[in-house]
Amino acid sequence: MADQRSNPTLARVLDVITYIVMIGLAIAFVLPLLWMIGASLKEEGQVLAVPPTLFPSQPQWANYVQVLELIPVFFWNSVKLAFINVFGLLIVASLAGFAFGRLRFPGRDILFLVVLATAMIPGIAYLIPQYLIFRQIGWIDTQFPLWVPRVFTPVFATFLMRQYFKTLPQELEDAARVDGAGTFTVFWRIMLPQTTPALAAISIFTFLDSWNDLFGPLIYINSENLQTLPVALAQFQNEYFTQITLLMAGATIAVMPVILVYIFAQKYFIQGITMTGLKG
Repeated sequence: MADQRSNPTLARVLDVITYIVMIGLAIAFVLPLLWMIGASLKEEGQVLAVPPTLFPSQPQWANYVQVLELIPVFFWNSVKLAFINVFGLLIVASLAGFAFGRLRFPGRDILFLVVLATAMIPGIAYLIPQYLIFRQIGWIDTQFPLWVPRVFTPVFATFLMRQYFKTLPQELEDAARVDGAGTFTVFWRIMLPQTTPALAAISIFTFLDSWNDLFGPLIYINSENLQTLPVALAQFQNEYFTQITLLMAGATIAVMPVILVYIFAQKYFIQGITMTGLKG
């Protein structure tokens, strides 16, 4: 650091190199997205043409019209499940995180370790028993398996909320209790509003997990009117032919909500991730 302060030229050169590397990485990450958008606006025969072009001279907006005619039900199902998963999981994880982070009860730390230990079990290990249980209670070909396990077993989200609750000063809670506030009032009116960054980070992770879920709908749902958007995109591919332009148009529509969510929540997302590990 001392060498850089004494040599401004070296510092500027390092800054230029850093910016060049960052710009190169940004282009590398953005280029596949641009190719997807460009391919969605081409005719089927132009997608793999040589030499390749990023965007067509005559955009084929009819590709989006055709896709939008096919996916409204799938899109709505994905939106509905994402909404249920995000808000349901936020409620459960915030309550559990507050209990593990702020309340004192016998066996609290041991119970929290047990909860964390469940995250070490791979999902594929309990897939068949879980399927048999859902079949036994009549949940196959319903959307319950797509949100109930995710909402009521938020291990990672509970960990993040616990860590964030532990960073909040004890004086806030003490002042509220002096004023006569009960435990739930302390949680709802004092502590929870302070955890907006952690809630935003959890919301983004949960939204992505639900929105991109292909495995769950394929296993548990048989009716087409209950399927989700990733399944609809998979229908543009078959054993002998792939409709690349329609697939890319559908993928563009599917990825736009994810980009918008991240753009509007990125400030809180970054803050939530950086703050949750400050206190053990």
